Amino acid sequence: MIFRLFHFYSFVLFSCFSSSAIVTTAFVTSTFSTTKRGTFLLSTPDIYTPTELPDSLEDGAQIAAEACAKYWESNGEVAARCRVDFNTMAGDETFTLLKSSTEFMQQMVTFLCNAVIPGLQERRMEEMMRVSRARSTLREFDSERKEEDGEESEAVQAQREECMAILRNDGRVENDDDNINKKGAPVARIYFPDEGNAALARRDWAGMVPDCVQFSSCGGVTGSKIDVENDMLVFFFCPKASESDSVEELLLETETKSKNLKLSVFVNPNLVDMGVTGFGMAGRMLRERLIDPLPYTYYLRTLSWGALTRVWPRAFSVWQEDESAEGGYRLIKAMSRLPSNPEVEDIYDIENGFANAKSEGGGLLDQLGDFVNGMMKL
Repeated sequence: MIFRLFHFYSFVLFSCFSSSAIVTTAFVTSTFSTTKRGTFLLSTPDIYTPTELPDSLEDGAQIAAEACAKYWESNGEVAARCRVDFNTMAGDETFTLLKSSTEFMQQMVTFLCNAVIPGLQERRMEEMMRVSRARSTLREFDSERKEEDGEESEAVQAQREECMAILRNDGRVENDDDNINKKGAPVARIYFPDEGNAALARRDWAGMVPDCVQFSSCGGVTGSKIDVENDMLVFFFCPKASESDSVEELLLETETKSKNLKLSVFVNPNLVDMGVTGFGMAGRMLRERLIDPLPYTYYLRTLSWGALTRVWPRAFSVWQEDESAEGGYRLIKAMSRLPSNPEVEDIYDIENGFANAKSEGGGLLDQLGDFVNGMMKL
């Protein structure tokens, strides 16, 4: 037991010294930038440019999709991995994170599919044109019926029913020769934590996402039966620590077998848990092997007093609610890395005079105390 405690505190002291070295050796060239919410001190690289808050959920989903596509392009358009975190619960546990982020997920998947999968955007434009023409035709029929004040002919009724079918299917045409689901067509696959959620998505997400989207699960026996050869986009939606082994296996299998894989996106991953993987060697190896290398292409977490956001490759930005500021928020901090929960609260306290700013780096005991406090708040 004594040896374990010594090993733990040795790791803590080494981490403190390492973080101090990183902080003290960083060098940044400063400049100023003006955004729609004010003028801020920032640095020339994008990673030090503040990230604006989205105007709506749809806006956030589109920004997240664009950031993922941009990251894939910057990676030389070869298979890449990234993560997206979206949590607007602000401590409200009425719904699970998966449930509360479902609408965001649907829209982000749609935007990213249209941006990355060849031909899908053009097909969607054709569907929208069909919907527009169908609505115009129905308005003409309604106007003519009012003027004539009589019954419609069988030909008009048939055309009306055809237009109504187009509207019900959101412009999709069954048995279309250009159907995206034909054999060998690109697939966007979403892995849910379990088969129950995947089955619900098959039922409830119809018409909410493109036809190329298929639903699978990390757990159960379905994963071993999936043909991933045509998977072009892969999403792991709220994967849990209990499925961490399955997630790794599915990811490696897809990267090995898929002919045209472009991007694997982890959405709200929770793959390290004290009760499952632990924070020991197993959890540490999992983080180093799978989680830590994943760049945050999009991050949004609401707080009781503001929000923390990031769009790749810009900075993690802490915003505070302020009625006098344009948009209702003002920027109080921009960082090149994701701050911990205690750091975020310290930023708020210092900004509002509830605490004094700490000296750069701090003493060894101060850093040790911050580390222990942070662990206690997990």
